[in-house]
Amino acid sequence: MKDEFVVAICGNPNSGKTSVFNALTGSHQTVGNWPGVTVERKEGFFRVDGRKYTVVDLPGTYSLTANSLDERIARDFLLNGEPDVIVVVVDKTNMERNLYLVLELMEMEKNMVIDMNMADEAEKKGIKVDTVNMSKFINLPIVDTVATTKEGIDDLKKVIYELSSNPTKPRRLKYEDRFEKYVVKVENLLKDSSRMLNYPLRWIAIKLLEKDEYVSKLVDDETMMRVQKIIEELERNYGESSEIVTAEARYALIHGISKEFVKIIPTIGKRFNLTDRLDMIFTNRIIGLPIFFLIMWAVFQITYWFGGMFSDLIDEGFNQLRIFFSNVLSGAPVFLRSFIVDGVIGGVGSILVFLPNIFFLFLAISFLGDLGYMARAAFVMDRIMHLMGLHGKAFIPMLLGFGCNVPAVMATRTLESEKDRIMTALIIPLMSCSARLPIYVIFAGTFFKKNAGFVIFLMYLLGMILAVIVAFFFRRFLFKWEKSLFIMELPPFRMPSFRNTFGEAWMRSKMFLTKAGTVIFSAVVIIWIMASLPFGVEYGSENSFIGYVGKAIAPVFAPLGFGYWQVAVALIFGLVAKEIVVSTLGTLLGGAESLSMALPKFFTPASAVSFMVFVLLYVPCIATIAVIKKEVGTKWAWFTVMYLMILAYIVSFITYNVAKVFI
Repeated sequence: MKDEFVVAICGNPNSGKTSVFNALTGSHQTVGNWPGVTVERKEGFFRVDGRKYTVVDLPGTYSLTANSLDERIARDFLLNGEPDVIVVVVDKTNMERNLYLVLELMEMEKNMVIDMNMADEAEKKGIKVDTVNMSKFINLPIVDTVATTKEGIDDLKKVIYELSSNPTKPRRLKYEDRFEKYVVKVENLLKDSSRMLNYPLRWIAIKLLEKDEYVSKLVDDETMMRVQKIIEELERNYGESSEIVTAEARYALIHGISKEFVKIIPTIGKRFNLTDRLDMIFTNRIIGLPIFFLIMWAVFQITYWFGGMFSDLIDEGFNQLRIFFSNVLSGAPVFLRSFIVDGVIGGVGSILVFLPNIFFLFLAISFLGDLGYMARAAFVMDRIMHLMGLHGKAFIPMLLGFGCNVPAVMATRTLESEKDRIMTALIIPLMSCSARLPIYVIFAGTFFKKNAGFVIFLMYLLGMILAVIVAFFFRRFLFKWEKSLFIMELPPFRMPSFRNTFGEAWMRSKMFLTKAGTVIFSAVVIIWIMASLPFGVEYGSENSFIGYVGKAIAPVFAPLGFGYWQVAVALIFGLVAKEIVVSTLGTLLGGAESLSMALPKFFTPASAVSFMVFVLLYVPCIATIAVIKKEVGTKWAWFTVMYLMILAYIVSFITYNVAKVFI
């Protein structure tokens, strides 16, 4: 008997699937990419009686018929990944919709457990499910959970343990006779097929009637021609396409199951639905948009002020560390003292002080997402997105861009239209990612201390406004205008779990720390070496290697108000990762003093605003360009680089000259 097993967590979007994953795995989680695909993959593990269970959190999907890349990943893993146990997470408050995926997996004869999540919300709504008799009827274990409070999670672990020891097959459910006879006809055809099929014949038969492209490729041409004749007969008799007939047959069966085992008892909570009341406010055509901008303003105020309190402590700690090592290494060789004090502490320290700001930004975004507000934000932004020739669904990848542009570009794969995917990928770099936040914080805090939070908010808002303008021109001159419909599920408002919200923010912050310990540290070492050579020059002087590079480029930025070679070097290294802009300035300008004290010697308030605007708009990090190339092609990656450089220069030039008059 083996002692390591793979558990797949699947379910509809907004079913609480990721909350179940977090509750099962706790802190034992890692984030990577799917093999060969730049889409995020979450894994974790737990142990029961010496057995290790690796848990894979699959992207949300409504069925095993995949339209977007996320859905294909979920389908392929469920079909071909050979998980030992599948946990199907069902929103207990919305049974009929969620059972569609359950029914498909039952047809696949998978070893699985149904996790009826949000049991507390179902109880408030008066929804009662006879899980005991339903479990007997479908021959599958059913567990009630409230993942946000970990209620029922121990029971779920026990069931997973039992299924890994004694796999079980679900009951074979039959459709109504009229449709069932066509399923049987196709199934009998497949039995005669000479080609070996690795999936249950009944599931293949139903998917063929559904005209599933993936499954259609599994059978030989001769068999497919015979199947097509059966499909034509079905469509003649029903007067509908076979896809619609198949979906209606599934929902009819699901409705029968729900009618038998699900009872709804009217409650006060049912009559006075809080979500409906809140939606009257947050999705209102008149006040919905102002509320969205007010919430975003509050997010950046919290990010700056709350994060700033902790950042000041970290900054003071690094200053004391710099002084301590300067004294300890007073007798050491100059290059060693310079490397540790100016390079490592000055460079890495200047970026780590912004960890609290980044953590609070992720915490706020995670909280709003878990609350259910982010879907409403996409909904109220739909009208503005239509000005761009897009729809509200495209705003979701843009919102993700506030965290990091790389996964945001990946998220465009959820858009069905290729033109929508390309155009959204092109404008996502205009969203201020968390890597730009340290630059905004240090400059806004130094030059506009009383209004720093508002200035940071304006940077994010400027990116969004320019995205609308740029996309409008792209749609007008590069892409044919196509009207897009926007249909999106709005999950119920629910109080976020502190554990999940905090855990998500911390996990993202750890990724930032990892980058600081690898990419940023490596860049700091390179910068220090270039600033120290050739031997004998003063560290970080214009006669160093890095000084020569900076002086050659600096005149280009003079019309924008920051024509210093140190700033030019920082912008060049910022192409690797935007955080390195601050660490480079910390290495080259900070010296024995903090960066906030050094900046006023090189910048005025007007040039500081111009610099922030340039950082907002100029070429994103190499990783973002690489993922744009992978997602939409080399041509569009180069186009992104060129149009962003031109846009950054023009807008920064205008900003500097206007700011000189008013600031």
